[in-house]
Amino acid sequence: MSAPSVPQAPATVSVFAQRFSPSRKGARLARLLALYELDAWGFPYGSELSDAVAAIVAELAANAVTHGRVPGRDLELRVVLTAGQGIRIEVSDARDESRPPARPAAPEPDAEAGRGLLVVAALASRWGVADCEGPGKTVWAVLDI
Repeated sequence: MSAPSVPQAPATVSVFAQRFSPSRKGARLARLLALYELDAWGFPYGSELSDAVAAIVAELAANAVTHGRVPGRDLELRVVLTAGQGIRIEVSDARDESRPPARPAAPEPDAEAGRGLLVVAALASRWGVADCEGPGKTVWAVLDI
């Protein structure tokens, strides 16, 4: 009699993780380095996947800088490529009381802000928020490939 099969988590192929200052410059650098890593992993600049990752990283990092900034604490970007699953993007910040809504609402047509999570929801296969081990939260998005 054979042992019952146990489902296994997908194998991680590549991981990029880096901390950045919680500033506009840090958010921009996070986006640029994420695209550099994607290119190294075989997803060229300007490809549909690269452009989607760029938009998601830009929005999540900008939100972390705007809504999750705590003086003296960095934001962290993780981009994970898993075999057969896709690309998971995680942006963590140190503020846990400021959480994005589960379903972002469309802003007024003349509003100058408030569309970032709508962009993330439109581009990602799925997205959400998770607690960090210490203080803070991680907003994540997955792109199936």
